[in-house]
Amino acid sequence: MLRKLHQTNSLEIYSAITDTELHLPYAEQGISAGFPSPADDFLDISIDLNKELIKNPSATFYGRVKGDSMKDAGLENGDLLIIDKSLEPVDNKIAVCFIDGEFTVKRIKIEAKTIWLIAENKDYQPIKVTADNEFVIWGIVTTVIKAV
Repeated sequence: MLRKLHQTNSLEIYSAITDTELHLPYAEQGISAGFPSPADDFLDISIDLNKELIKNPSATFYGRVKGDSMKDAGLENGDLLIIDKSLEPVDNKIAVCFIDGEFTVKRIKIEAKTIWLIAENKDYQPIKVTADNEFVIWGIVTTVIKAV
């Protein structure tokens, strides 16, 4: 379940509702990319993606990627991001940032006194965060669920 909280040109933010359970069949032995295994017919183990993917439920949100600024990092238009607000920002992580009234997803480069927001697409220039910007690193991307 998703509840939309905010939308910008580059990202839609949703709350994560984690108090429900949905047990899905799980192929614990892996899934063959070659010949099918006869054991694949006997999927009796289940997995709950809330428990598997969300480590800090009260600090977790979803975001849907809009645009192509992170395509070379594998984040494409329509992909769903799991964002954890409780994690400390670390250099080179992919983060959801709020800058000058807009949410954006970028790789963060943390230097001694400067933060850069780096797109993963050569068509976009890095953004230097200055004291003039309204800026906060809102959360760290922990998982990408690909749109197909």
